[in-house]
Amino acid sequence: MKRYFITGLLIWVPLGITLWVLNLLIGTMDQSLMVLPAEWQPEAWLGMRIPGLGVILTLLTIVLTGMFGANFFGQKIIDFWERQLTRIPVVKTIYGSVKQVSDTLLSGNGHAFRKVLLVRYPHPEAWSLAFQTNVPDEVTRVLPDEHVAVFIPTTPSPVNGFYFYVKKSEVVELDVSVDRALKYIVSMGVASSEARPGIK
Repeated sequence: MKRYFITGLLIWVPLGITLWVLNLLIGTMDQSLMVLPAEWQPEAWLGMRIPGLGVILTLLTIVLTGMFGANFFGQKIIDFWERQLTRIPVVKTIYGSVKQVSDTLLSGNGHAFRKVLLVRYPHPEAWSLAFQTNVPDEVTRVLPDEHVAVFIPTTPSPVNGFYFYVKKSEVVELDVSVDRALKYIVSMGVASSEARPGIK
């Protein structure tokens, strides 16, 4: 009986959490319909509420904004708007930090998390998965040897972690993708690969 109960939990818990997250995301995106005038909202001319229409509106808004920001004229307007935001004391700190992170993680031109490394952490006899990031020029000028910047994520939540500068000679580069390494971290090593990743 106990074995059947645990098996049932293993089936329903991931499914339930997945449905809960999807419902939360769809519900949040549906709130975007509230920006429309009352007479333009789907409920006014359909006579009923259809979940998910806000998702379409949100995705359409993101795509249109991207198209606008990709051309020269749109980029000038966005640059002007960002300069105005950076003049507001509290807003400039929040917006600047979020923009730097989003540009690093989402931009195709960024160099964030391009390599998966092994570093000795939290003590010399232990190894931890880490992602190589960028070393600021100010740091490069003062360090005597060649160093790499590494982000060591925590498990099972890789959005938190530690940022260190480590000698390049003391890290091991893994022949494994960033996505697969993130799966290792989120699953606490349970989602292992079929074959062991090679080490360069």
